[in-house]
Amino acid sequence: MGDYVIGFHAIEEALKNTTVRSVLYICRNMEKRNSILESLGKTNPKVTVKKIAKADMDKMAVGVDHRGALLEVSSVRSSATAPRKNETTVKEFLQSLGRESPATVLILDGITDVQNLGAILRSADQFATSLVIVPTRRSAQANATVERISSGAASYVPMATVTNLVREMELLQSYGFWIYGADMNGDKLTNTKFPPRTVIVMGSEGSGLSQLVEKRCDHIVSIPTRGHIDSLNVSVATGIILYEVMRQHS
Repeated sequence: MGDYVIGFHAIEEALKNTTVRSVLYICRNMEKRNSILESLGKTNPKVTVKKIAKADMDKMAVGVDHRGALLEVSSVRSSATAPRKNETTVKEFLQSLGRESPATVLILDGITDVQNLGAILRSADQFATSLVIVPTRRSAQANATVERISSGAASYVPMATVTNLVREMELLQSYGFWIYGADMNGDKLTNTKFPPRTVIVMGSEGSGLSQLVEKRCDHIVSIPTRGHIDSLNVSVATGIILYEVMRQHS
């Protein structure tokens, strides 16, 4: 039994992976709607295409609007022989950079909601983020749900899973990166000039940046708002900050 991928774009991207075995389920009488996915599945030697009744798919994806297509993917993250194609380490990423190459790195300090992680990865892909770093503990990890929510972006954004965020932050700083943590009490984002090598750190949904991580940041920034509530959802805030970094770097 593997993970289920649901949603046209997420399935479409997953079907392009020719290293992982998967089963594409298509509802009978809904083949026309999913003809593109069926064609992709039939051209991938690792994919088996099966036609099933809608009632059976409803049982597989309880309470989810599957639109007549569902992809069952083997749990590749637990397999040493089939790592995610975009997995890397911070050290490997840094060694691949040119001496003066600009880059934007995103660190997620305790994002536990897979919905938020998926939305963040989608923004990271759209706004030219070079690497996303997440901790091994107290953090959501990339899985089928994240893949679906990100509309396939999780397959493209390089990710590093680390045991010690502070140690990796120090390594990034040694390669010329400046680190900006996000907090509502920081300097205004609109008054901040981001250097070519920038790291953005987003804290957890409930408590924000952890104390040790915040101390390691070079600067703290905030998004100016005029609303009645005191903060934005972390995935929305991440998208705004990444857009501003990309805008300045462009």
